[in-house]
Amino acid sequence: MPELVYPPVIAAAKTMFRVLDLKITVEGAHHVPRTGGAVMASNHVSYLDFIFCGLGAHPAKRLVRFMAKKSVFTHKVSGPLMRGMRHIPVDRRAGAGSYATAVSALKRGEVVGVFPEATISRSFTVKELKSGTTRMAVEAGVPVLPVALWGTQRLWTKGRPRTLTRRHTPITILVGEPMDPAAYPDANAMTADLKTRLSALVDRAQREYPDQPAGPDDTWWLPAHLGGTAPTPEEAAALDAPTRRTPTP
Repeated sequence: MPELVYPPVIAAAKTMFRVLDLKITVEGAHHVPRTGGAVMASNHVSYLDFIFCGLGAHPAKRLVRFMAKKSVFTHKVSGPLMRGMRHIPVDRRAGAGSYATAVSALKRGEVVGVFPEATISRSFTVKELKSGTTRMAVEAGVPVLPVALWGTQRLWTKGRPRTLTRRHTPITILVGEPMDPAAYPDANAMTADLKTRLSALVDRAQREYPDQPAGPDDTWWLPAHLGGTAPTPEEAAALDAPTRRTPTP
């Protein structure tokens, strides 16, 4: 089936990045296989993460099919685009169907993008991961690529106003080495290692980030353990508790 929607969307996004003069750094893109299925498992700090995670696969000429909540697909603006790009809707009340669709896509040789934390991390640290990411990889027999994103939260994140016109923002995209499901006794062990690897990549992205807060009122985008005023993981969990839903698979 020809790709009629995805390439123009990518071109539009790249044009916007040039206009805003975003300082995008991509490392590890060579880990993305040029053929065959793979799972790209990213940390989640922004509503725009799917765009930047997808950029990590672009040098390999791969289009990533992201798993995203069903409401995005029913929105009058985003819905046609999401369906046209063949992303995968997730209905949290019927997660088995979404899981099966993703496994089928992986077996067909697609790259599937997943945010295993399920929701945006208010603390900007890696939360506990859902096991669905590695269970899909085990069932489909494909590698998992940990992906760290940093700087995207400065454009649009939970609890903060959108700043989509912000110029010159550095964005870091780090793609880690592929994880072979055959190297693990089970999906739970693979999930534990994924969290370790993802946390290490995020920590590296944070510590090597080329920008610093402009002043005391601009420390909100840094995690507490690096001197920022973002909520601690415990405080973030308390903030999320009133709206927590049934976990995705």
